[in-house]
This record gives sequence, structure tokens and C-alpha cells, in this order.
Amino acid sequence: MHAHDDIRIGTLVPAHDRTAEVIRQLLPHGFETFQISFGKSVGDADLSGLANAVRRVLDAFPVASGDLPPNVSAIGVYGNPVTSPETVRDWERLIDAAAAFGCDVVSGFAGRIPGRPVPESYGRFGEVFRPLAARAEAKGVRLAFENCESRGTWEAGDRNIAHAPQAWEAMFGEVESPVIGLEWEPCHQIVSFVDPLPQLRRYCHRIWHIHGKDATVLWDVVRQHGIRGGVQYIHHRTPGFGDTNWTDLISTLRLHGWRGSIDIEGFHDPVYRDALETTGQVAALDYLRRCRGGRFVPNVF
Repeated sequence: MHAHDDIRIGTLVPAHDRTAEVIRQLLPHGFETFQISFGKSVGDADLSGLANAVRRVLDAFPVASGDLPPNVSAIGVYGNPVTSPETVRDWERLIDAAAAFGCDVVSGFAGRIPGRPVPESYGRFGEVFRPLAARAEAKGVRLAFENCESRGTWEAGDRNIAHAPQAWEAMFGEVESPVIGLEWEPCHQIVSFVDPLPQLRRYCHRIWHIHGKDATVLWDVVRQHGIRGGVQYIHHRTPGFGDTNWTDLISTLRLHGWRGSIDIEGFHDPVYRDALETTGQVAALDYLRRCRGGRFVPNVF
């Protein structure tokens, strides 16, 4: 076993003209992996050029003996593939481009028929993702659906059904493919008052990628105003500043033999943002590395 080669810790970087340069500046802080996110649309991005630029930066970074080189863990797009042919093409392009980035995970939203209850989208989800899953299988790529409610509920929402176990089970039934799984994070479950750890124990075998994002529930606000009183009752937080015990979370993953990357999803924390964005992300990296067990020491016993 190399230095924590089972669970690696990195961050999410938006796709733009400076992506490779941002990664170059982050690498000395110790980030091990990078997810590249294209937001709602890949647009006219030069995927080959971006992949080459990123790979050059990663390959040039010096790695200590016994450590693994940094890599791209996943690439993702977060539009609505159920209603947007453009988003379907984005998924196709990213599946085809994954190998150039050196990764095997493409992530995004499962999509949703806007304004309708979750189950009404199951059939359309299957129509869209059966061919995408076949395409991914042929290229050795896994598809990971983020568990974000995207401000929706079971009854209505705009672009993602993959935020609750009932929907996951239906999705796995609609697309019976070994490449279909989840991009999971505790934040979105805490928003729904779900205990993340029992859920993680049940579904870790279908989780391909984890977002390092947490949440803090303002219980005094909930007790006074409820969750529909027009008062903010929860904050999305950077790991180390929220309610999740990431030591228990990582221990749960290891007890179940999980392998993969936890990539910090920044740009949400109400405190560590703007001028403090990188400060907060590096603090989260240090925290998650401690939760992972600290410095790796080869076993002498």
C-alpha cells in the first residue's frame, strides 16, 4: 500500500481558460486529486486541449518517493439531461473525453421533468441513460449522479431526481448497468435531515465519487421558524466547519473497502469565501487528511 492510495483527497476546479494554472497553484498545498466541473454546460470547450494542459501540469509536479502522482478524479456537467438534448451531448462528449483526462468517472445530475413529482421522471431517465451507460461501459467509464436536491422536493423540482434512496433504487432499476452510481456528499443529506452515515453504509458500493462538502443546521432557527418560515436554517460548509464527523465517515468507507476520491466542493461556505476561499479549502484539506489518519506510516509489524 502506498501513501493512502485507497482514499485520496482533492478539490473541485471549474473548467475555464485558467483551469490548468489554478491546479498548478493548488498542487504545492497537497491536493492529491482534482475534479473538473463544467457547470451547467460544456459549451464549446476544447476538451482535448484542456485535458492536455491539465495533464502537463500534473505530470510536471514532483512527487516524493512512495507517494502517488496527482490526478484528475472526475469530470462533470450539471445540466438537465432529461429535458436538454445539449446536456445529453455534453455527457457523450465527457464520456468520450474521460480517458484523455486520465479518469474514469463522469458526474452530473440525473435530470428531472420540471415541476413534476420525482417518479414521473423515471421513464425518461431510463430512455436517456441506457444508451449513455452503454457508451460508458464500452469506454471503461462510470457515471456518477450527484445527490443534490437542487432546491427541489419529492413533489417538484427543476433538474435532479437523484437526491433520495427511493429515487436511487428506481434509477438502478431503470438502467441496469454496473457503471451507474452516485456522486455523494453528506451536505445534501443533512439538508434533508438525513443521518449520512447509515446511508453511506448502505450505498457505498454504488458511490463512485464523493464531494467534500458539509452543512451546519441552525437548530435554534428551526425550533423558532421551522424550515418554511423564510429564514435560513442551514448553511453549506467546507469540511471541518460543519456538522459531519469526517473521521467516522472515512472510517465507514474504509470498513467497507471503498476506494476513490473525496474532492472538496468549495464556493458555498458563508464564511470561507471570496478572499478566504483558498484558505478555507486548504484548511479543509488539512482536516480531511487528519480524519484519514494523518501522515501515512508504512507498517513495521
